[in-house]
Amino acid sequence: MRTLLFLLEKEFRQIFRDRQIMAMILVLPILQLVVLANAATFEVQEARFALVDHDHSPTSRLLVERFTASGRFLLAQRYASSQRATEALRAGEHRMVLEIPHGFAADLERHRSASVLLVLDAVDGSTAGILNAYAGAILQRFQHDLGVAVEAQHGSVSSRAPRNSVTYRFNPELSYRDYMVPGILVELVTMVGLLLSALNIVREKEIGTLEQLNVTPMTKSQFIAAKLIPFWLLGLVALTVGLVVARLLFHVPFRGSLLLVFAIGALYLLVMVGLGLAISTASDTQQQATFLATFLLIVCILLSGLFTPVESMPRWAQILTLFNPLFHFVAVMRKVLLMGTGLAGIHTHVLYLAGFAATVLPMAAWRYRKVGA
Repeated sequence: MRTLLFLLEKEFRQIFRDRQIMAMILVLPILQLVVLANAATFEVQEARFALVDHDHSPTSRLLVERFTASGRFLLAQRYASSQRATEALRAGEHRMVLEIPHGFAADLERHRSASVLLVLDAVDGSTAGILNAYAGAILQRFQHDLGVAVEAQHGSVSSRAPRNSVTYRFNPELSYRDYMVPGILVELVTMVGLLLSALNIVREKEIGTLEQLNVTPMTKSQFIAAKLIPFWLLGLVALTVGLVVARLLFHVPFRGSLLLVFAIGALYLLVMVGLGLAISTASDTQQQATFLATFLLIVCILLSGLFTPVESMPRWAQILTLFNPLFHFVAVMRKVLLMGTGLAGIHTHVLYLAGFAATVLPMAAWRYRKVGA
């Protein structure tokens, strides 16, 4: 135990002496989280829309006010006919046309249901889908407040519409930032755990101190623990800082247990630090270790479901995601923080991470045994 404490003291002194490492651990993750959370988003901040109001009733004006007050839509122009509004849509003057038919208020009063027409510029299909979701949320609140049913038609407008009900759970504002920030935080913690630990042993090899360490009176398990524990702890520090930034700067809801997040984060960091140490023992130079770690990180990010849904991937790619630790921790972060899921709802992901840790750590120790031989 005393030997391990001396080794840990030596590792922490090396880390704190290197300002670049400290910047990578504390400063860069915060900057990257701020930049990526604002850049990696499909949210539409303010879309221009045209209005064709055939009803001209207080109820129709109230509906239009709901759209403009949401902060998602900006009323660009009013038109008397849908043809002129569609021509303006084709010219790129706005992204959506809201058409309110004759008798809108009367149908709501008589039948407690009515329809409106939404015409969306779908050249950018992703943006069109997002705007449709925003409009659906506004109509949902409108019909809930008035106790009526309002149907958003995407073809011809009918005077009567079937009653429909859409409820957005866990993310009622449809905030893409709430969805992305937990995943980006996992990516940054991965970079700290994987990249820094991948440079650890190979740095000792390059400067010639690894041979000196091999002849000191210590066991291989003590050496591996001394190399693993500092970056494991610093990864937890990066996770803590990232959660604070996510809460204070981006107002990400924390509906689940933070203790559960840190417990699974600690398990996940064991996997990442173990992978980094395995790469480090298998590399001869820091450049080679950086290349291998970066390649592995890119593959893990692409197969993690961070930017694209796993369900949209080919079947073979979906199978590969099961063997990706990043995928499991991204899923855990989103489920625990946004949905308030407990351990019972994420136990499969936890079992996968535990299996990875039980595989990777012995592999790192075995690789070091070959180096020391």
